[in-house]
Amino acid sequence: MQHIKEIVDYGIIGLLLVMSIVAVALFIERVFYFKKVDLKDFKSRELLENRLSGNLTAIATIASNAPYIGLLGTVLAIMQTFIDMAKSDLAATKIMESLALALKTTAAGLVVAIVATILYNILVRKVETKLAEYGA
Repeated sequence: MQHIKEIVDYGIIGLLLVMSIVAVALFIERVFYFKKVDLKDFKSRELLENRLSGNLTAIATIASNAPYIGLLGTVLAIMQTFIDMAKSDLAATKIMESLALALKTTAAGLVVAIVATILYNILVRKVETKLAEYGA
């Protein structure tokens, strides 16, 4: 249990950072794909929709799971605070500081989720627009 702080600081925050980088990279890949896609190359609407919606599931998965990963980091950090409280006689200010810092992973998870949700919604709208252009 001694390594909980390192797990939270490096593992959870690191994972959230990687998730945010992946979400942005997938978004950029999709934007470039939408710019170069030629609707005349597709024989069916279903095939077009399948190609346009590539990587959207990954972005949605990041958006939906980032808050849970952040919450996991918060729970682990609070557990570490309780362990530290049990081992020594901590002052109330030190306890409050530890609990406040424990919330950083929840905040980070929410930031990742909000950004990924925005990116996902932008891409869904682009898919809908391209499909409407195909049907016109």
